[in-house]
This record gives sequence, structure tokens and C-alpha cells, in this order.
Amino acid sequence: MNYGMFRVASTSLKLKVANPAYNKNEIKSAIDNALKKHIRLLVTPELSITGYTCADLFFSADLQKEAEAALRDIVEYTVGENIVVIVGMPIKFYNSLYNCAVVIFNGSIMGIVPKINIPNYSEFYEKRWFASGDEFKSCQPIYIAGCETKIGNQIFDLGSGAVLGIEICEDLWVSTPPSSELCRHGANIIVNLSASDEYVAKAKYRYDLIANQSARCICSYIYASAGVCESTTDLVFSGATLIAENGTMLCCGKRFSRENEMIVADIDIEKLNSIRSKDTSFNNLSTEIGFSRINVHNNENDLRYRYIDAYPFIPSSNDEIEERCEEIFAIQASGLAKRLEHIGSAGCVVGISGGLDSTLALLVCVEAMRLLGKPTENILGITMPGFGTTDRTYNNAIMLMKSLGVTIKEISIKDACLQHFDDIGHDEKIKDITYENTQARERTQILFDMANKHNCLLVGTGDLSELAMGWCTYNGDHMSMYAVNCSVPKTLVRYLVDYVSEISDDNTKGILKDILDTPVSPELLPPDRNGEIAQKTEDNIGPYELHDFFLYNFVRFGFSKEKLLVMAEKAFKDVYDKKTIDKWLKVFLKRFFISQFKRSCIPDGPKVGSVSLSPRGDWRMPSDADFTSFI
Repeated sequence: MNYGMFRVASTSLKLKVANPAYNKNEIKSAIDNALKKHIRLLVTPELSITGYTCADLFFSADLQKEAEAALRDIVEYTVGENIVVIVGMPIKFYNSLYNCAVVIFNGSIMGIVPKINIPNYSEFYEKRWFASGDEFKSCQPIYIAGCETKIGNQIFDLGSGAVLGIEICEDLWVSTPPSSELCRHGANIIVNLSASDEYVAKAKYRYDLIANQSARCICSYIYASAGVCESTTDLVFSGATLIAENGTMLCCGKRFSRENEMIVADIDIEKLNSIRSKDTSFNNLSTEIGFSRINVHNNENDLRYRYIDAYPFIPSSNDEIEERCEEIFAIQASGLAKRLEHIGSAGCVVGISGGLDSTLALLVCVEAMRLLGKPTENILGITMPGFGTTDRTYNNAIMLMKSLGVTIKEISIKDACLQHFDDIGHDEKIKDITYENTQARERTQILFDMANKHNCLLVGTGDLSELAMGWCTYNGDHMSMYAVNCSVPKTLVRYLVDYVSEISDDNTKGILKDILDTPVSPELLPPDRNGEIAQKTEDNIGPYELHDFFLYNFVRFGFSKEKLLVMAEKAFKDVYDKKTIDKWLKVFLKRFFISQFKRSCIPDGPKVGSVSLSPRGDWRMPSDADFTSFI
């Protein structure tokens, strides 16, 4: 299986200006290297057969003849090989010369794409030699290097969902790049054959330009530029090579190398197409643009050249984490403040357990009060000790509320639950789901009634991961009047609480740090003999870091179980073995399906990221969908 991946490469070459015979051998060497790595698409720089800096030599009949001979040799070299190779060369068509990309596969030229935007400013003087490919209103037949093909604006279906579009150097730098239109009509891989000279700060701009274009177009962008062996009469080229995917730079090659350089990436075509299928800005393939089909056999892919993020909800750098947490916290607090203001609520009611989720909800309530210019005393924090409450969580709940200056109310639920057990005929010694859910619903009843009594809004504490797994009691902690954590995954809750701890006073910070160190638990079963938490959530349903990984990739991209498994194996290779991952993946998928009925009626709450399970927004699913085909 290839798991929706397509292996691509960008190369810069050690060449000789105006020497196609030499340059073709460097290109063939790059092809050999690519084949060893099972690459399916190889991109070389602009005018790679002749060199970019030939200037008036481009008009030479000898150079044009030698270039075509070199192209013929390269084409023949690919016979029987399962790789698409794109080279650059000047091509004369009737009375004009064009700067072109030539698409080669299995001994044939599949198509030729001319450069559209011809730079003629500052150091560039290309209009002296080349005409614009914009002159082609449709693809035209051409015979070159022994092959019948066509020249003009076109896209290429590579199979396995991969569709190729081409632009050349300056095409990317204009206000409306051809790649935007190519992608709108189906291309999801854009290649750029370039000859971009270097000067101070240009590399950063180029990097951002490529990453941003890949994001706007929801595509992979493969960039290959001319290297230091070009003429240095007035300019120096660096051989920049970059591969981006949907805004993320997958790899970036070494610049200023005096040898051939190649970077390789496994592009997730399935991921790109999944995102696009939900975005109506992308149409089907259009007859306005030439179309060719190339039958590349996309063999099994081992994801060797694919980085798999084990924590997709969490940025990789500390600076990004802080920035992300600041923004999410602001979204949560702003959403709550608006709702409080709209309904004319006197304040908030929130149940405080001493755990992570209720802590984050309380912190959001405090910030919302600040935004509204109201005192934190308007927050009624209620702790409701039950049969499983430990001294550690109880004390942390009380100390945190005192430190934040909220109004504290303690209501034990033990007697009420015992009375309820008696009413429904349940033996309190049987610690089953009835025993647990009775406590959750008793707490929720108290919170709703206290909110009514004090004209306050009941703020929910449950998070996205619990909604995904159904790890909440229906009409218990599942319900509130506004759920501030509903699209915050469990792995991110920790970072948000830690973020707030770092901007808090020392006393509050110390309490928050201890809460962060407390095991995740609903505390619905009695503590162990040492008074410690006995019911640990992850012992029952599996590690949240795995479930959040599954959640992100299943909901966002619709990946199959097989793909989720192989991705998780790579992402968590030093943490969990395949058997363990497979076990918890099955648990996740089954629980996700059977718990939809809980998500179909969840309260309002702010969306903070790309994955949300609101039935009014990102996720619509029948409550009785069968999970058999998915596990």
C-alpha cells in the first residue's frame, strides 16, 4: 500500500553553461539516484539542459540542436523506468523561442509547458530571448526529440490521485501565479523549475512565498533552482531546493553546494484531496486547460521521507505554543464573555473538581469576567465531593478558587446519591456504570439549579477528546449552558493550563503546576487504600496522546484504519509497539462511532481549531452509523 503518499524529489545540478552533452549526464545521474530511492517525480531547475545564463547563445542553432539531442538521450534513458522527470530547455516553435519545462515518462515526452511570465527588469532580460507561453490559447502539437507531443498550458494526471501542474520561476512571483489557476482546475502538485539568483534576504522571502502558495492552493509545491555553476558574470545562484505541502515546508535543501543536491519527500496526496473535497473553491478538471494522463505505478510507500507529527494539535516550537495558547485562551474567554453579555447573566457557575478540564474552564471564566469588567466574585465555583474524591484534588480545587478570588460553595453529593440508589433499588456496593453516572448526573443537577438560583450561566468543562471518545455521562457532565472546552483536545488542555500558570501570580502558579501533575480521572470510584486516585481514565480507554492523534487525522482527513495505524507506528515508534497502537485504535474507532448520539446534542461552545465535533458546524454524522467497516 502507498497510504495515499507520492514520493517526489527536487534537485539542483552541477552543470556547464551552454554544454547540453555534459548536463544531460548530470541529469541522468540524478535519475539514477532518484530511482534508487523509489521516487516517482523528479524536478530539475529551469533550463537545466543548457544552463540558464546562456544569454544570446540561446539563439545559436548549434545550442538548440545540442539541447534537442540531449533531450532525446534523456528521454531514451527513461524507457522502462517508473519515474516522471521534468527538465528545462529552450524550445523553438515556429518563429519564437520559449523557455519550457519538458515532462518525460517511460521513453516519451508527455507534454511541454512554456514559461508565461517573462521577467525583464533589474537583472533579468529574458524578453530578449523568450516569448511568453501566454500566446498559446490552447495546446498545440509539436514534434521534438523523436516524439509527438503538445506544447501549451496543461496539467498531467499521474495516477493515485496526483495531478501535476507546472510553472517556471517568475510565474510564482507575479500577483496571479499560474499555479493558482492550475490548482483550481485539479492540480495538487505544483512544480517550479527556477533560476533564482541570490541577494540579501531573498532566501527568506522565497521560502515564505513557496510555503504560502502551497497553503493558498492546498497543494504540494516542489521548487528546484539553478546552482552555483551558472555564470557568475553579474549574479550568483544558490541551487535552492524546497518542497512544501499545504503551508508546511517539508524539506529545504543545502544552498551554494558545488555538487548535485537532492531533497526527497513523501507527499500526502490523500490528505490534500481530502481537504479540497470540503472546499468548494476547487472545481473538477477543466477543459480550458490541456490534460494528459501518465500511468505512473505508485508502489508501496514506507513513509521513509515523511515526517509524522505525533501531536498534531500542538505546535512544535515553544514560541508557537505560547502564541497558540494565547490565541485559544482569548477565543474561549471572548466567546464566553459574549454569551454572558447577551443573556444578561450575573456571572458564571462552574463545577470545580481539581482536575485539568474544570481548571481550564475556571481560568476562562476569570478572564471573561475581566473582559466584562466584572469581579471574580461573580463566579460561583462549586466543589462537590463524592465517593472517589481524593484529598489532593479537593484541596487543589479549594486553593485554586481562593487564589482566584471566586465565590466558593461546597456541596457533598454522597447522601443525595445514596438516597437515589435507594430510590432506584441499586446496591451501593456494586460499582458499575449506574454507580458512576449517578454521581455525574447529581453534580450536573446541582450546577443547573444553582445557576438558575443565582441568575448565572452554567459553564461546561468537558473537552474535545472526551466528546470524541464518549467519555462523559449523557445529560451529566455532557451538558451545560455554554461549553468553553468543547473543541480543545486533552493534549492541548495541559498546555493551556501551563500557559496561564506562567502568567499568574506565584501562589496560583504553584497550584496549577500541581494540578498539571495530577493523573486524569473522573474520580467516580473510591480511592485506593493510600487515598490516591484509583480510577485513571487512560487505564480504561487508552492514552489520550494516541486518541488525539487518531481524532485529528480521522476527522480532518478521513484516513483509513490502515493508514492511521502505519502513521501512528512511525510517530510513536519509541513509545508504543504496533500491537498496542492497533488495540487502542480499535477502541477509538468503536467508541467514536457509538458515542455520536452524545455529540448530536452538545451545548454551544467556541471552535478554536481545525477539528471540531459540533453537530452545527464541522461534524455531521448519524448517531446510528455502523462501525464495522471502519475497524
